[in-house]
Amino acid sequence: QVRLVESGGGLVQAGGSLRLSCAASGILFSRYSMGWFRQTPGKEREFVAGISWSDGNTDYADSVKGRFTISRDNAKNTVYMQMNSLTPEDTAVYYCAATIGRLASLKIKYEYKYWGQGTQVTVSS
Repeated sequence: QVRLVESGGGLVQAGGSLRLSCAASGILFSRYSMGWFRQTPGKEREFVAGISWSDGNTDYADSVKGRFTISRDNAKNTVYMQMNSLTPEDTAVYYCAATIGRLASLKIKYEYKYWGQGTQVTVSS
């Protein structure tokens, strides 16, 4: 059974930082490309960051470039996202996603097969 479990969300003031983690089980993690997406009420789930399985190639949404960093630890079956300089616009439920192999684009949510339950990030002004 595949499980993706996010943690690290919470309430933070604008300008602050959070580190999200996503622990994977039931998959050969090192062979999976991983992504972070976020969603606010009434809006589509949107891409935030992704990391490829093979070469560690990363991609980011323009809105988070320079502030967020995605990384992975294959020994721990975990993907991380360090979020700095947070703004109220970053408030959302953040989801971890996984799919086997290399993607043509890490940004396309329909390419991901497995999803976590999400973790809430709230940034106060």
